[in-house]
Amino acid sequence: MGLLDRLRRKKEEKTDVESIKQMTELEQLCGDDKETYEALLNTMFLDPRKIGTSMTDAAENARKSEKAKDFVKARVWFEIAGGLAIYEGNVKKVVEFFRECEKLRPETKYLILKNPEKAVAKAQEYYRKYLKA
Repeated sequence: MGLLDRLRRKKEEKTDVESIKQMTELEQLCGDDKETYEALLNTMFLDPRKIGTSMTDAAENARKSEKAKDFVKARVWFEIAGGLAIYEGNVKKVVEFFRECEKLRPETKYLILKNPEKAVAKAQEYYRKYLKA
């Protein structure tokens, strides 16, 4: 085998390795359930213990911002409250907070509202597996 053949083979091997996508823990946990993965992708916190507020305080901040007509800030606080509700496993609050987000910005749809029970259950599985405190 000549030098050019070896270089070509190394280049092909390198390309094959680069093309294999590294899956995140959440992707691995959700497996073929792309809908649940997409629902959690932008709503759950991977480590909510690092958020410097409680779900109750975040919801309170959201309502204060809403009263002050600062709707962008209110939506952000509702998203934080919703993410913390996912962590707490509180499906009712997840629905409440993400519905508020949709009311504040109707063009944004939260996939977690399609099947919140399933999404929260999968998130709880993630937290049990990866956040051993």
